[in-house]
Amino acid sequence: MTTDSDIIRSSGESPQAFTQLYDKYARMVFRYAARRAGESAAEDVMAETFLVAFERRESFDHAWEDARPWLFGIATNLLRKHHRTEAKMLKVTAKASGRESYTDSTERIAEQLDAAAATSALAGALRKLSAADRECILLYAWAELSYEGIAAATKVPIGTVRSRLNRTRRILKEAAGPLMNNIEEAGHGRAQAIA
Repeated sequence: MTTDSDIIRSSGESPQAFTQLYDKYARMVFRYAARRAGESAAEDVMAETFLVAFERRESFDHAWEDARPWLFGIATNLLRKHHRTEAKMLKVTAKASGRESYTDSTERIAEQLDAAAATSALAGALRKLSAADRECILLYAWAELSYEGIAAATKVPIGTVRSRLNRTRRILKEAAGPLMNNIEEAGHGRAQAIA
């Protein structure tokens, strides 16, 4: 089986080999960037992520077989440039959630309003997090990186990742209150818990 490390290594002699990495991860990077900065910025961030990765492929740490932490680290650095856009999106989401009118049954309306209230509370709490804490939880939830992957992407010790995730989860749980418990009990994945 060819690893990401193998692909990057072979792209030194055969640059077109790098397209395998693009084909494998471009959609993931795009989705992550779109959630953080909107679709208009996501295309640019995705393209720039792979351009930077290609230009810096010699700096890839081949101790890692998986290139996702490296790619999401590059994407996260690029997204810092789009921080204002992200903050605006979270503010709009926090304000807009719950304003839609529903014409379903009473039970469905209650579920949708609970979800909208939780989304609003979580978006507001995410907006108030420090940039480092927000990046950590979004790399975990939206990019689905492991603790080790987040540490590699953000270039911080794994203990720092653990403490940031612990603190951020506590803040988000407090922000959503009982609504968060309902979401967790419903069995939604880690991305749904903060989406």
